[in-house]
Amino acid sequence: MDKIKGLKRTDYCGALRLSDREKEVTLFGWAQRRRDLGNLLFIDMRDRTGIVQISFNDKTDRKVFEKAQSVRSEYVLAVRGIVRERESKNFAISTGEIEVEATELRIISKAQTPPFEISKANEVSEETALKYRYLNLRNEKITQNIIMRHKIAKIAREYFYENGFIEIETPMMIKSTPEGARDYVVPSRIHNGKFYALPQSPQIYKQLLMVAGFDRYIQLARCFRDEDLRADRQPEFTQIDLEMSFVDTSDIMEMAEGFIKRLMRETLGIEIESPVPRMTFAQAMNSYGSDKPDTRFAMLINDISEWAAKTDFPVFKSALESGGSVKAIVAENAAGEYTRKKIDKLTEYVKGIGAKGLAYIRWADDAPSCSFAKFLKDGELETLLEKLNAKKGDCIFIVSDKTNLALSVMGALRLSVAKTLGIIPENKWNYVWITEMPFFEYDEESGNWLAMHHPFTMPLEECLPYLDTDKSKVRAEAFDLVLNGTELSSGSMRITDCELQNKMFELLGMEQEEIDAKFGFLVEAYKYASPPHGGMGIGLDRLAMLICKADSLRDVTAFPKVQNASELMSGAPSDIDNIQLGELGIAISAKEDN
Repeated sequence: MDKIKGLKRTDYCGALRLSDREKEVTLFGWAQRRRDLGNLLFIDMRDRTGIVQISFNDKTDRKVFEKAQSVRSEYVLAVRGIVRERESKNFAISTGEIEVEATELRIISKAQTPPFEISKANEVSEETALKYRYLNLRNEKITQNIIMRHKIAKIAREYFYENGFIEIETPMMIKSTPEGARDYVVPSRIHNGKFYALPQSPQIYKQLLMVAGFDRYIQLARCFRDEDLRADRQPEFTQIDLEMSFVDTSDIMEMAEGFIKRLMRETLGIEIESPVPRMTFAQAMNSYGSDKPDTRFAMLINDISEWAAKTDFPVFKSALESGGSVKAIVAENAAGEYTRKKIDKLTEYVKGIGAKGLAYIRWADDAPSCSFAKFLKDGELETLLEKLNAKKGDCIFIVSDKTNLALSVMGALRLSVAKTLGIIPENKWNYVWITEMPFFEYDEESGNWLAMHHPFTMPLEECLPYLDTDKSKVRAEAFDLVLNGTELSSGSMRITDCELQNKMFELLGMEQEEIDAKFGFLVEAYKYASPPHGGMGIGLDRLAMLICKADSLRDVTAFPKVQNASELMSGAPSDIDNIQLGELGIAISAKEDN
């Protein structure tokens, strides 16, 4: 502390402006770069708010000047000086119209040469960046991402507090209950041989809070799921979790829309139109081939099964005869980009995601080139082109298969083609609600109907008769919020009838003994009367990733995990000693070599 004795920060580096000229300031921060021009010396000094230029000249005290000459990259500094207007302005940075003419300089802490230049942290390997995450976090872009995440959390709390929500913390060590993904488990030393689970979500607890009478609950909840990772997934994440009583789906969606409108306005200065468009799951799949559609561009999926049935193309006929369908997209002005060689690569791509092949029409010249032309009768190609409103310069891509597979393949193909053509607007923010999701999905391997949602989701009332007769017709009173093709949240109305809840567990293949063991306390609670309620969880991490235009959740998470769920900086997970294992009653079995 002696090194900063007598000094108190007056300002942050990145906050200074031309309006502060001639003001005496005291700054603390890190040296990013030093430029020594003989009688002139400049240090770019950085803190969490940005960079400011510190200047030293022939009027500077010689001892101060000589100390400045000894400064190296990432030294921690304290500077006192006068804000001056710069002669040579730099409008690339927010403080580029001013500099601080130093009158006092203290070196608080010296740094050895860092493993990479902080300003160029994005150029080093991810492994190196994450190993030295504390240095990587000094990079201005990553710093601002973390600050933006903080702003989102702050706005969320303020908005929901203002709307009568109560923030309540739910337990981090809970009973293990099936919710879709694997649990992370915590062994109990006191209850030897038993385990807690880390919550995949606060789902059951927030429903019990509704039973308890806390009609508006909010929590920035930490959630844990032991599943394979990807760019938009981490094993631990935060969701803006809410639950409301005496409401319907529209009330919950309108409350969430109010938050989204305020968030976009206060973070990006963007006004989001309301109400946010709503689209049923069926509409999303049929038009976009995805339950999280990117609606920023068109290129919708067309069903050409009726036309295809009249052709002699065996591939189409085979798909249709087995109850499938034929789907097509029109890529406008794509014929120049998609040469035959690139279409061959596209064919390999769709085969890699489950398709048997890819039919196409490429209209580059006066006469369209069709990959299945020999199976068409006179006029059939022209009929299809007219039906699809295709024109010279376009490409048409066609997949025929089981309907669900054809749609999912076309959805992925649509995105791939759009990215190649560069037609996805970057500065467009398209939110959309997806509603009326199927309650069950059929698993062909097991021959069973599986739940698409957690078991507390309420089926639509008109679908209740189908629970015992036709599960394919049961739709959920559930809704997802999607932004630019990324799912931000899932929500639903909840089952509050103890008999119906018990029946749902049975439909999911659970015996009464298992129901009582895993969910008995919830079913019991409903016997004491529950208000109608529902809620949702909005992914704070994904929201931050999209607002920051980051490539990965790792870019908006302070200390993230990599794909194998390890944390490179600290080396977690790690071994624990035999004493701890013994206290927990755990023995580690040796892995056999393959």
